[in-house]
Amino acid sequence: MAKVLIITGDAAEDLEVMYPYQRLLEEGYEAHIAAPSAKRLQFVVHDFVEGFDTYTEKPGHTWAADVAFSEVNPDEYAALVIPGGRAPEYLRGDRDVQEIVRHFAGAGKPIAALCHGPLVLAAAGVLKGRESSAYPACALDVENGGGTWVDSEAHVDQNLVTGRAWPDHPAWMRAFMKVLRAVAPVA
Repeated sequence: MAKVLIITGDAAEDLEVMYPYQRLLEEGYEAHIAAPSAKRLQFVVHDFVEGFDTYTEKPGHTWAADVAFSEVNPDEYAALVIPGGRAPEYLRGDRDVQEIVRHFAGAGKPIAALCHGPLVLAAAGVLKGRESSAYPACALDVENGGGTWVDSEAHVDQNLVTGRAWPDHPAWMRAFMKVLRAVAPVA
């Protein structure tokens, strides 16, 4: 069974972790959640409320991480998923996270990143010359990381599949599954 790594942490967007996690399981992949430590994580729920300039945040579910970043062997995984929320804001500075991301990018393995997830890609230096969607407020970060921001619910640039936020889930995961199945089909 092919394994897919999801890297996240506290304050990750609840839907952006759980939707791909469950979708991968549904498709027959083994999904592992990695975090700064193998502990119970507290996710958050971001919602778009009319009249607000940005999203609101409320407590979400808790979920146990399977493995710490420092214990991840990226060779064991066929693909990588980077959910959004606020977690990418602090995870992008983690050296283990940067090495994990560079492994997947260098090997051409499928990478799915959503919302603030591309902040991690930019920090790892893997967006240079690439196109990436992201939450619109992160467009400058994508560009500062050497990439070109694209306003898309499911932008595919070779092995990289990106989207803007959780409302893009259906298109984003459809596109990612197509890329993933091409390199790691489920028997």
